Amino acid sequence: MFSPADYAFMSYALRLAEKGLYDTTPNPRVGCVITHNAQIVGSGWHEKAGQPHAEINALNSAGEAARGATAYVTLEPCAHSGRTPPCVNALIAAGIARIIIAMEDPNPLVSGRGKALLELAGIDVQVGLLEAEASALNVGFVTRMIHKKPWVRIKTAASLDGKTALNNGVSQWITGESARQDGHRWRARSCAILTGIGTVKSDNPQLTVRHIKTRRQPKKIIVDSHLVIPLDAKLLQAGEEVFIFTANNNNPEKNEALSKMGVRVIVLSNAKGRVDLGKMITALADFGMNEVLVEAGCGLNGALVEAGLVNEMIIYLAPHLLGDNAQGMVQLPELMNLEKKKTLRINDLRMVGQDVRIIARFL
Repeated sequence: MFSPADYAFMSYALRLAEKGLYDTTPNPRVGCVITHNAQIVGSGWHEKAGQPHAEINALNSAGEAARGATAYVTLEPCAHSGRTPPCVNALIAAGIARIIIAMEDPNPLVSGRGKALLELAGIDVQVGLLEAEASALNVGFVTRMIHKKPWVRIKTAASLDGKTALNNGVSQWITGESARQDGHRWRARSCAILTGIGTVKSDNPQLTVRHIKTRRQPKKIIVDSHLVIPLDAKLLQAGEEVFIFTANNNNPEKNEALSKMGVRVIVLSNAKGRVDLGKMITALADFGMNEVLVEAGCGLNGALVEAGLVNEMIIYLAPHLLGDNAQGMVQLPELMNLEKKKTLRINDLRMVGQDVRIIARFL
């Protein structure tokens, strides 16, 4: 169905899409390549939310050479008006003769409509080339569109015996510089970083991307059931958008102070008087968040895992031993039999500097 040249051009389109890895949220990462007589005449990618989509950039690059050409697009062209006009109209007007699409858009506003309009205009449309790769590039967007939830990752650094900090809370630094830089790449691609009030009070983190270049900082999300966050916490001073989920909204002075700092306080309590984590995750999807990176202690990590709200874990294992009394990665209820164990599939295993990085998904 697809030729070797088709695979090569779509692979290039996917590499272009990756250039928007840090900047397109809440939109998907999309690349487009336009060819004529097996030669590339135009290319582009979606560079930033609110700016032209990949197809428009590729068409502008191709100019008149787009007429009668083939377009390779990593995601079905949009057929609705958002912050930019529909891409299908531009492709039709440019005279594209053939379009190969990696995957249909899971957005119900688009899914199938873009393809149908292109075919109605007489364009030859094929779908499914390198679909798995295109879906993986936009795993958060796909999850949000289909399941109404973001893709949630827990990132943690631990010793070989699975400990993230000493019993007194000291944790800097378990892993080496290379692992920490790699961790900032995961921060940069995330829409938001989620942590708990315990981590805020003990570590006073900034939760910003610092080790790599990025035009966008992820939003900050704090689980703080009793709204006890110090007003001088570093992550409240950085100027980025902050969401605090709490179960207790009985402190009007604290609320007013946080509001003046640009912090959004959201009350979502469960029967135990704590933050309803399931409703919180759904709310994050409603806010347009595709990928959420959890950098928290074992308590919040465990609560999210136990509630079935975590899709993936990124674990950096350093060549150290910290002993039984040190703090663990995930606090879970004691198991009486192995049938209730949490099972994951390891998708990636590699060395990062002197540390081991494991990426595993919950089954």
